[in-house]
Amino acid sequence: MFGQSVCLASEWSDGYFKRVLDFMDATGMDMIETDGPYHGDKCASAQHKYHRGLEDSQLRQWERCCGFYHECRKRGIFINTPDWYYLNGSNKCAMGYRETNFSLPRWRQVLISRQNIYDGTFEKTPSMGWMFVPLVEYHGGGAEATMEPLSEHLAEYEWHLAQNFGCGVQACYRGPRLYDTDATRAVVKKWVDFYKSHRGILDSDIIHVRRPDGQGIDCMMHVNPRLKEKALAMVFNPTDTKQKTTLALPLYYTGLPRKAKIREQEKTPKTYTLDREYRVDVPVEVGPKGITWFSVE
Repeated sequence: MFGQSVCLASEWSDGYFKRVLDFMDATGMDMIETDGPYHGDKCASAQHKYHRGLEDSQLRQWERCCGFYHECRKRGIFINTPDWYYLNGSNKCAMGYRETNFSLPRWRQVLISRQNIYDGTFEKTPSMGWMFVPLVEYHGGGAEATMEPLSEHLAEYEWHLAQNFGCGVQACYRGPRLYDTDATRAVVKKWVDFYKSHRGILDSDIIHVRRPDGQGIDCMMHVNPRLKEKALAMVFNPTDTKQKTTLALPLYYTGLPRKAKIREQEKTPKTYTLDREYRVDVPVEVGPKGITWFSVE
């Protein structure tokens, strides 16, 4: 597939894996990002130590990669990998995106990133997937695709921060700095503080309420019946006009039997009665390019 990948089922891999593990043992390193583990290449060699020929080369290389991850897990190493190795030791994988998405204009990046979070959390919890925020130009796109200077594109930058932290998803912020002015720093601090204040529920599973389409309000909601804060619904209005709607929030997985206290941000909570399907209808009004959230207790 790539034309120049070394065969992991060859004797060469013995020394390679040993050197990496020795380094982690010597340094006490507790996290590794294998950016491109075994990806499926075949090998036709009949002389390699761990496979017979072409027919078993994929299986044996995959087994060798898994064996390396097992050794990492024995050491308590956190494994970040862009391929699906969850059942063999991996902790985190890509949420699901194409890197070329981030060559698109900034607002389109924001929308597609949120769609990727919405779709990617059907098959994994938020903390099992990472997202990406290119603060400097990445794979092209020019000035329209670039966040820097951050203070000049603060609205788009804030949306990236809000939807990542608000959905409990950590991201790679690729660039030389997280803020360039006091105003930019204040926005970064705002969403970091928000995440810290609601960390328990934001790291919990997501219920998918309304998928982002750029045409109106969309919503993702965290739920966890073991917490005092049983749910937190993040609501986004990506349009240029004020949007009013009623969101049917499914609260079955909160464990609440009949009543729910729901508060928008820091406002006074209102009490709702759950219907027979454990849903409540919540009126929502969000200004142009606005973001809000609702806490449920």
